Amino acid sequence: MISMKRILLASVFAVAGFGTASAADLTVGFSQIGSESGWRAAETSVSKIEAEKRGIAFKIADAQQKQENQIKAIRGFIAQGVDAIFIAPVVATGWDTVLAEAKEADIPVILLDRTIETADDSLYLTAVTSDTVHEGKVAGEWLAKTVADKDCKVLELQGTVGSSPAINRKKGFEEGIASASNIKIVRSQTGDFTRSKGKEVMEGFLKAENGGKDICALYAHNDDMAVGAIQAIKEAGLKPGKDILVVSVDAVPDIFKAMADGEANATVELTPNMAGPAFDALKEFKDSGKAPPKWIQTESKLFTQADDPMKVYEEKKGLGY
Repeated sequence: MISMKRILLASVFAVAGFGTASAADLTVGFSQIGSESGWRAAETSVSKIEAEKRGIAFKIADAQQKQENQIKAIRGFIAQGVDAIFIAPVVATGWDTVLAEAKEADIPVILLDRTIETADDSLYLTAVTSDTVHEGKVAGEWLAKTVADKDCKVLELQGTVGSSPAINRKKGFEEGIASASNIKIVRSQTGDFTRSKGKEVMEGFLKAENGGKDICALYAHNDDMAVGAIQAIKEAGLKPGKDILVVSVDAVPDIFKAMADGEANATVELTPNMAGPAFDALKEFKDSGKAPPKWIQTESKLFTQADDPMKVYEEKKGLGY
């Protein structure tokens, strides 16, 4: 049931004239986190394609993974009088002031890929995201099923500290292995969602854990950190995918190449097409004045070595990764 607050918000935007423009007349500003991973680059590429398909003028500001840059970009979009603002928030907190400024300017805000923590959900129109807790849980359940009753020490590469995917993918993974008393996370540290940092942290993990000889598996909050960690595992003289199982999230092309080479075992897909559903929700809101659901969930899927990884690799490359 739609709250009175949301109905009033929709009415405010409609009265402001937002409901009279066609899709081709719209200008949308997108505050993108950056390009820290292959998945993030694909999200940007697919977003441009989806905007072009609809004839929407699309302005992208790369925040280089800094919240202060995102806030500056959002204020710039407000000053330009854009018709809507998309945000992939680098962290979950600290958005209320700038989003209140967008609301005051009658500019609807849509969150992509990540959510925020706020006591006032009228500050954004909707959030288009995957269920990041579910992603982590799928990865944990896969590991529990794969190792069965074998004692399994796990290394965890977390995403950016304070980001909703890092928080939720950790929570979900722990839920996925909760019933498996044989599985234990022995080390957990941020790799900041980047390949280079993932490799660096994994090198430290392996040195601290007897060269990794007693480690059963690696769980990485994204594929790029996993790919960096795979290199560290090989340089330590171990075989990734065999000596140390590798499971991660995102389903970017390079992880499928690693799976084809037997160096990674599983990944949970995070679709890069968040903007398409966001543009559709924006158009429906523009046409009807009716607010969309507060959360638009995208699909997640588990891929393993059994899923013809090189075929999936080629398909993914075609999406602009």
